[in-house]
Amino acid sequence: QLQLVESGGGLVHPGGSLRLSCEVSGLSLDDSAIGWFRQAPGKEREGVSCIGNNDEMTYYADSAKGRFTISRDKAKNTVYLHMNKLNPEDTAVYYCAADRAFASVQSMCVMKLVESWGQGTQVTVSS
Repeated sequence: QLQLVESGGGLVHPGGSLRLSCEVSGLSLDDSAIGWFRQAPGKEREGVSCIGNNDEMTYYADSAKGRFTISRDKAKNTVYLHMNKLNPEDTAVYYCAADRAFASVQSMCVMKLVESWGQGTQVTVSS
């Protein structure tokens, strides 16, 4: 059974950092893509960053480039989102998602083509 569990959200001051974790079970990171998405109140869910079945296959939304880094730990079957220089516009519920039939990480992130979602973790950036 495919399951994704996010953790690491919380309250952080502007300019601060957080690391989100997505622990995955029921699939192998060797043949799946994992993505991080977020949804702010009143807004549509959007792709933030996605990683394919190798570490060179990554996609970042413009809002994430230069500040966020996605990475994988295959031994722990966990995907991370390292977030730096956070600002209030980053406040949202962050979800991870998986797709075992992905065509590209860009299509996964931009078109939200996913197979399964996690339950989400709240990130609040406020002074």
